[in-house]
Amino acid sequence: MAVNDIDHTRTMAQSPQTNGVCERFHKTILNEFYQVAFRNKPCTTLEELQSDLDVWIGSHNHDGTHQGKICCGRTPIATFEDGKKIFREKSLNLNSQKKTG
Repeated sequence: MAVNDIDHTRTMAQSPQTNGVCERFHKTILNEFYQVAFRNKPCTTLEELQSDLDVWIGSHNHDGTHQGKICCGRTPIATFEDGKKIFREKSLNLNSQKKTG
């Protein structure tokens, strides 16, 4: 992080103002995966549960569109890819400004 000049900040647990996206995702996993999985299929090992969770997260990120401030009707992976493009564009602009300024 120091090499890339990134400041590490910490958030308070259960603080929607600073950690709302993570808190909401935890609630989504609980409601849409764990409660359904434990009701429908008995898992005998942690590896089996992890495998099922990996499949669910893949579907969650790639298949369904999401509403809200960040995704705006896109899939989470599309939002992530768009964010990478924006980051690259801003990085190029900052680097060109540093060279000329």
